[in-house]
Amino acid sequence: MSEVRSVDRVVIRFAGDSGDGMQLTGDRFTSDTAQLGNDFSTLPNFPAEIRAPAGTVAGVSSFQVHFADFDIRTPGDRPDVLVAMNPAALKANLHDLPRGAVILADTADFTTRNLAKVGYPADPLTDGTLDAYEVHALDLTGLAVAAVAPFGLGRKDAARTKNMFALGLLTWLYSRPEQGTLDFLARKFAGKPDIRDANVAAFKAGYAYGETTEVFTARYQVAPAPTPPGTYRQITGNTALAYGLMAGAAKAGLQLFLGAYPITPASDVLHILSRTKDHGVITFQAEDEIAAVGAALGASYAGALGVTSTSGPGMALKMETISLAVMLELPLVICDVQRAGPATGMPTKTEQADLFQAVFGRHGEAPLPVIAAQSPGDCFDTAVEAVRIALTYRTPVILLSDGYLGNGAEPWAVPNLADLPAIDPGFATEVPADGEFLPYSRDDKLARPLAVPGTPGMEHRIGGIEKAAGTGNVSYDPDNHEHMVRLRQAKVEGIADTLAPLQVDDPSEAARVLVVGWGSSYGPISAAARRVRLSGRPVATLHLRHLNPLPHDLGAILRSYDRVIVPEMNLGQLAMILRARYLVDCESYSRVRGLPISLSELAEDLIAIIDGKDGR
Repeated sequence: MSEVRSVDRVVIRFAGDSGDGMQLTGDRFTSDTAQLGNDFSTLPNFPAEIRAPAGTVAGVSSFQVHFADFDIRTPGDRPDVLVAMNPAALKANLHDLPRGAVILADTADFTTRNLAKVGYPADPLTDGTLDAYEVHALDLTGLAVAAVAPFGLGRKDAARTKNMFALGLLTWLYSRPEQGTLDFLARKFAGKPDIRDANVAAFKAGYAYGETTEVFTARYQVAPAPTPPGTYRQITGNTALAYGLMAGAAKAGLQLFLGAYPITPASDVLHILSRTKDHGVITFQAEDEIAAVGAALGASYAGALGVTSTSGPGMALKMETISLAVMLELPLVICDVQRAGPATGMPTKTEQADLFQAVFGRHGEAPLPVIAAQSPGDCFDTAVEAVRIALTYRTPVILLSDGYLGNGAEPWAVPNLADLPAIDPGFATEVPADGEFLPYSRDDKLARPLAVPGTPGMEHRIGGIEKAAGTGNVSYDPDNHEHMVRLRQAKVEGIADTLAPLQVDDPSEAARVLVVGWGSSYGPISAAARRVRLSGRPVATLHLRHLNPLPHDLGAILRSYDRVIVPEMNLGQLAMILRARYLVDCESYSRVRGLPISLSELAEDLIAIIDGKDGR
């Protein structure tokens, strides 16, 4: 009987070829972890190529899950456990493991040919390469094939169940519930009973192997994390983003129209919304990015909530139409799920490098609001905020997410739609007393009135040439152009008047170093700050959702600290904006590796900065 040990947190990485089912395995383990009430954060990582060469480092797919009995902010830096289905998976991930980490390796694929393919001159499982780790070399494939022998599957199909065998073993090892996966397999393969029964048998065999083998001296349990009462679900950023757009449209009483062209890592937003026709959502998969945003802008003109989703390359193609939306002053939400670039770059990897494009990327003076989500669940709230701003101020809004948030998952407290504030689209419905509708007159927020085409008495001109103030007639007058340019800028800047005061996180109230972040850097920054504070050093953090316009009180906050550090997954874009805007020496902390910023590395560097040992 194995000893049961309690631990507060574990990081597990499942890794293998793209065809080994590592994403499914990791997702199932995460779902069972959510059922137990642990806090968790995930990081799927898969090849950029559609069909990466099997057995190569470039073809390795992995899924990392960090789960704990306390509030965690990141999927973790260094795995405690690596499940390696082949030599390539071991080679690609070994450098991330700390000494003493557990390696569970499938020996079936550690053949001479596969070892040579990734540059191993000898078998690392037996030549001493892994002496610093706790290695369990098991023939997972052989054990799975034996478990499913009664079902008469061919060798290839039988071998594919090895991921379920591994999942069963890890489910036992970390005291996860079995029933969730069994129910999932019953649903997924309901129409293929032989495949269903074989996967169930492999999963149960893996669990039983853990119970009966003497390979493992202990199994582990992680207690549930304390959470406020409520209904929770596992959610990815792209799913939360889609739901937030739906909620925003519902609170505004408008039909949601998504015009999109498939692009990694934003395609899931299109996929998810395409399944919600019963909620009145219309999705249009366009022939290209330009058609997608044009259709979305047309939907906004017609009185719907127009939305388009994309990633960096698609943003570049959409920019002329986004500039048109600025000129027309029509509501439009543009969701940019950022990826590593430039060009096609590393489409499955994450980055924060579209900030300059979002803030400055249009021709001419075409200002618009830019906001960013900080976590997978926060994509919901940020989407609702984007809808509010777009409709209230009659402006396109760029919402920045990224591949890390879009594909990653965390627990999410499901909100009550009734508790969300209503959003008034403010359509003009009554003809003015003098009988003349002025489409470019202004309210107290400098927003122009919107009239749905066909509303009697509210006919008006619209198009991509400069408007005359008030009437919207075409104007080439220099003074009118300057007036309209400055007016559109003032409208966007006025959004800052509605923002709540910024909240600096400084428990000690004694910190002299401030760490400023935006977007998905929230997790690494907050986790690193926690580690720095546990070392007895004070550090303050501040996270920005609104990136254009910036909050009114930001400048005073930056000037109140001796040093300001700005971690970003780019070469210092926010740091440059802050330096230019406030003339404060904001120091860039840049990482562009296609991966989230390492919380451990950031914590070590912040300690050096606070201790004055960083060379400055």
